[in-house]
Amino acid sequence: MLVGYHSWRRSVLRGLSVKNKLGFINGECKRPDPHSPTFRQWERCDDMVTLWILNSLSKEIAYSVEYANDAMELWIELEDRYEKTNGARLYQIQKKINDTSQGTLDITNYYTKLKKLWEELSTLSNKSQCSCNCTCGTEKNFYKTEQDRRLIQFLMGLNETYIVIRGSVLMMNPLPNLAQVFSLLIQDEKHREIKPNTQLFIESTSMNAASFRPNTYRTNYSPNNSSNGGQGSGRPICDYCKKPGHTKDRYFKLYGYPKSSGLQSKPKSKPKHQPESRLQSKPELQQGKENSGQCTWKSVL
Repeated sequence: MLVGYHSWRRSVLRGLSVKNKLGFINGECKRPDPHSPTFRQWERCDDMVTLWILNSLSKEIAYSVEYANDAMELWIELEDRYEKTNGARLYQIQKKINDTSQGTLDITNYYTKLKKLWEELSTLSNKSQCSCNCTCGTEKNFYKTEQDRRLIQFLMGLNETYIVIRGSVLMMNPLPNLAQVFSLLIQDEKHREIKPNTQLFIESTSMNAASFRPNTYRTNYSPNNSSNGGQGSGRPICDYCKKPGHTKDRYFKLYGYPKSSGLQSKPKSKPKHQPESRLQSKPELQQGKENSGQCTWKSVL
């Protein structure tokens, strides 16, 4: 109860004001004479206010004040317990404000957390504020100074993701109010949430378009271009000589030429240690014309 007394008190006062029942706790609606014809009506309303206040308290506190005679006595009892402001409570709230940072919170939850602490601190120090009608502008300047201090505290706790916006705000003269900065940060946060999804959608669309049009366009393509070793052209590549156009099992220089080709060569898998001449001739059979009826042999280098 001690931690949230001022917030609770403010809520109860608002609720009673709506029901027009504040007079039962501030002494305006005094207890009439028991023989008065309005006594029963006053007692019924007072019991209703007392019940509202008791139901808003925690069970432990409600048990300790449930024997109050009327609503005014109950209200005074609670104020005597928890209204006293001390330095320890002010220190506790101010330390929470200084230690608060965004961390894993979003902008809305971070702002709400700080706002609640600011209002509680302001309520504790409300009695030290001037309540007269000043015409010199001191009250207005004091309010602007307090708002600037809260803005600096709010910007200090932001994550480094918002360093650009923080720098832009601090360069403004005069400083904007906290509500304007909060609205600007909310817009930037929404933009950061939308941007990754949009980028992912564009990449997915590009991949789908490419899958429907395979090998439609080629750049720097030439049928005689062998700079890539035949890769990507659909031609087989030999594992032995690394050249396109045949496979290893069809490499005649390795296993020998077929007899039907008219070429004879011994496979390279079984080489013989014989001196090789600089020039080797390969007989090639050429059929001549039918009128000659003879076969000629031609030496090919």
